Amino acid sequence: MEHLRTLTKDLFGSILVAGEGINGMVAGSEALLDNFESTLRSIPDFADMLFKRSACATPPFRKMKVRQKTEIVPLGITGVDVTKGGGMNVSPIEWRELMKRDDVVLLDNRNSFEFRLGRFRNAIDPGVRNFRDFPDYVKEHVSEWQRDGKSVAMYCTGGIRCEKTSAWMRDFEVPVYQLSGGILNYFKQMPDAELDWEGECFVFDNRIALDTKLDETNTTLEDVYEGEPDGGWRLRRARQLHGEET
Repeated sequence: MEHLRTLTKDLFGSILVAGEGINGMVAGSEALLDNFESTLRSIPDFADMLFKRSACATPPFRKMKVRQKTEIVPLGITGVDVTKGGGMNVSPIEWRELMKRDDVVLLDNRNSFEFRLGRFRNAIDPGVRNFRDFPDYVKEHVSEWQRDGKSVAMYCTGGIRCEKTSAWMRDFEVPVYQLSGGILNYFKQMPDAELDWEGECFVFDNRIALDTKLDETNTTLEDVYEGEPDGGWRLRRARQLHGEET
């Protein structure tokens, strides 16, 4: 932890560390990011870590936070071991073909307000307000998928939620695929991503939302949460978090 804090002392962002791995977003100059990436990659456990970069007009963060947690993303189910692997990682090019298959259920593994803002065409919204709700949707439909010989292809913003969910689904009798690097990696690797994507992609920082070219949009927090059942609470919380970073 202290090594990470030292390494990121001139950067801005948020990094979470847990027994199941490390995840975060950092912002800074190209030289500082080069040093951060090369240093992490020099550690054997992180040599194959996926890094995604995009230019920013709005500073995404105002300070740096490095925190240790029990889980990177709590699924609400104990005993899920992501270190043993989960679903089959699919590259963006392979993902495009996978989405065309009739025997594939395309699941959005994010909150409903994120789905409403933007989604892959023909994706299903499980209708969750919190990541912990996602397993209930899977449990309700897994027997149907098994009966119909379906595979599940799921995606999220950066791939982290899918790592956790697919590890939990490892023993289900349903093939599970996940988009490697998530939506943002798809936008990065596919110059014509707009052919497959509708709307924008919500990001949990000061930029709010990005288009398929990874450019910031004019979307506001009010646009994101308006009409959501818990939108008022989410909006107040988001404003508070943004205020803490200014």
